[in-house]
Amino acid sequence: MRTIFLPLASLLLAATAFGAAPATPPSAAPNILFILAEDIGPQLACYGEPLVRTPHLDALAARGVRYTRAFTTSPVCSPSRSAIMTGMYQTSIGAHQHRTWQWNKRPLPPGVETITDTFRRAGYFTANLSAQPGKAKKSAATGLKITGAAGSGKTDFNFMVEKPFDGHDWNQRRPGQPFFAQITIQESHKGDGWTLARSKDSPVGRVDATRVKLPPFYPDHPVAREEYANYLDAVALMDSYVGEVLARLERDGLAGNTAVAFMGDNGQCLFRSKQFLYDGGIHVPLLIAWPDRRRAGTFDDRLVSSIDVSAALLGLAGLTPGPAMQGRNFLAPGAEPRTHVFAARDRMDTSVDRMRAVRTDRWKYIRNYFPEVPYQQHNAYKERQYPTWNLVRELARAGQLSPEAALFAAPRKPIEELYDLAADPHEVRNLAADPAHAATLRELRARVDRWIADTGDQGGTMEDPLDIFRGYHGRLPDEPEKKPAVR
Repeated sequence: MRTIFLPLASLLLAATAFGAAPATPPSAAPNILFILAEDIGPQLACYGEPLVRTPHLDALAARGVRYTRAFTTSPVCSPSRSAIMTGMYQTSIGAHQHRTWQWNKRPLPPGVETITDTFRRAGYFTANLSAQPGKAKKSAATGLKITGAAGSGKTDFNFMVEKPFDGHDWNQRRPGQPFFAQITIQESHKGDGWTLARSKDSPVGRVDATRVKLPPFYPDHPVAREEYANYLDAVALMDSYVGEVLARLERDGLAGNTAVAFMGDNGQCLFRSKQFLYDGGIHVPLLIAWPDRRRAGTFDDRLVSSIDVSAALLGLAGLTPGPAMQGRNFLAPGAEPRTHVFAARDRMDTSVDRMRAVRTDRWKYIRNYFPEVPYQQHNAYKERQYPTWNLVRELARAGQLSPEAALFAAPRKPIEELYDLAADPHEVRNLAADPAHAATLRELRARVDRWIADTGDQGGTMEDPLDIFRGYHGRLPDEPEKKPAVR
């Protein structure tokens, strides 16, 4: 383990800060609005999804750039958001387990800080847009809580940080002070948004489930169709709230000097997507629009990692990421395109696992460190919230799954997976054992090995299972229940 950590440790010791920045920003410094939607892939109309209406994001794409190959470093929110907020792989900073419970969180390693710290040093006001207690917006028809232009206020970082943001709204800043504002729109996450989106009171209409085109790894069943249609409805509802945020930017007279970036915090909230390293779990939409409408209506097919977005957000403000940051500002003049991106999955709630992946333009390689643990190991969240997850289990027991769908229900995983994404975009034909692709397998295997060594991947250190149990249940079964303090 000492050898693995040396390259990263040397880099962090050499980095004293994320980059020098003036205490007072120039008067022309742009505002930056970063919109994070929960649990979505590129199933937007502007990306070619025919059954969903996303007029506000389509308009944003029309005045900016649509990135077609953007990927997060993790397929679930807390490690992914930890990486985005620091521009560092979550595996490098000990933020890779979903979730790290509050009493076990640690500070960031020396030399690593949040991007909001960098903005703050440059004179920016940083805000995590959210409704204040007692002012949460609700649907008049259903009574369900919705975030709208206020945002959910979610952070979900797997590390300790004293002050991630300065406030909850850009109107709290000093007169003339530029801002970096993040907003999380939660309606695309399983929960109230999904319920509202599919209800008779939905403000965005409903997708006809019979028209849904399911991937081949889905059972063609009404339950699966309904869940997928519900996902598309939730995406449309999320888009309506993006419209609210952008309309408020206009009303406040800020649109003329605000760059807007929109991205998913991880892939789509569906049964073989979120929590897994297939493209469904890590492929996200990314839209960037400048106030001067440069590159309006264009698309960019370069590979982009979510930690590159962190560096690019700083770049939009004219700030240079320091040497510790692993993300690259792909918007910088002459930026060298990536040839591959990496992603990692570790513990999800109480489901212990470890997977690592590398993706190129054409190929995906996944390594499963616990092949004896099935993809569908027990996970209370999945079993409670994902109807298709349970459907696949039932059909597997009855022997009624197609060969493609049966792969995910297998009792164990292969040690390695290799997919030709050009011929097999749904990742259902594992070529790892095919001699014709042995050279590609070895090349990608070596890339993952180097990445693990060079970035100080901490996933090889196992957690105490008692700590995991305590973290999610509060105590061990034989420990006395803690009584609330008397006030």
